[in-house]
Amino acid sequence: MAYLDEARRLGDALVVGINTDASARRLGKGARRPFVEEDDRALIVAALESVDAVSLFREDTPLELIRALRPDVLVKGGDYAAAHVVGAREVEAEGGDVIILPFVGAYSTTDLLERIREAGK
Repeated sequence: MAYLDEARRLGDALVVGINTDASARRLGKGARRPFVEEDDRALIVAALESVDAVSLFREDTPLELIRALRPDVLVKGGDYAAAHVVGAREVEAEGGDVIILPFVGAYSTTDLLERIREAGK
């Protein structure tokens, strides 16, 4: 939530793009992922106070969503480098900003799964 709260403070509204289940599986994290189905993930994120809207995207990246929304600010977590942020070029070409928020560790699904595995040993 820290990322979303900070991202919301950077603009007039916060729209969160979420991979569909099929898109998430193509990221190569395993056939059993995601653990929570796309509609439920979207509902959970949409319920957060800082989030104004959620959009599921079917593509491997949110580039088409970014092109359609044309945001003034594009925000990513600190595990990304600005040069590798999908849509950065398009946002900056329109006069927008790309903001990389400081990384907040140990909150990814991968980290959670690892802690569960360790606890089960």
